[in-house]
Amino acid sequence: MLYYLICINVGVSLCVRSSIKNILRTIEGDESAYMTMENTPDDSTKNRQKFLHELRQLILKFVVIAVILVIVLGYVFGLTRNLSLNMQPAFQDGDLIVFYRIKHNYGAGDTVVIRYEGKNLTERVIAVAGDTVDITSSGLMVNGSYVQEPQVIGETTAYEEGVSFPLTVGSDEIFVLGDNRMYAVDSRIFGCVAKDAVKGRIIGLFRRRNF
Repeated sequence: MLYYLICINVGVSLCVRSSIKNILRTIEGDESAYMTMENTPDDSTKNRQKFLHELRQLILKFVVIAVILVIVLGYVFGLTRNLSLNMQPAFQDGDLIVFYRIKHNYGAGDTVVIRYEGKNLTERVIAVAGDTVDITSSGLMVNGSYVQEPQVIGETTAYEEGVSFPLTVGSDEIFVLGDNRMYAVDSRIFGCVAKDAVKGRIIGLFRRRNF
């Protein structure tokens, strides 16, 4: 999906660049016409009309592009700045996250953006509807089996002020954890997440140093 988003951006850039070049050529042609001794009023009128036509075309293209971007970023893709420590080291503070809004059939291992207390949080899906999750002194268990997670930082422990384990994930819900287990705000605190509260599945990111 990130590939298609990049293609859209490239197409938009080429379209706008082409329109600007056409207008500049028209302006140059108009100026040259005024500098020519054989220039007639009809020639000047034609040049002005051509310039106005190119300008109208450019404005129309900008309007179309704006509508496309609103649709793409509002209903298909989304952008958000990662402002939490939840998913370190995979996602760093300040990274620009690209997520796909349409897919709602999430699976274990997917990384998602959820909305919690007015903030966007990045999380990893651990369990889905029907799964039983338990956190013991030995680690994280899903459906009676310990989960191997080489990407996480710190041990997976339950929070005293959080939910009780074991728990079973309800219908149309997911259980999420942050990779930075010592500091993550995740389902250990707020429980299972309704799919309606998931903004989308993460499909790419841009590191903070690029901005």
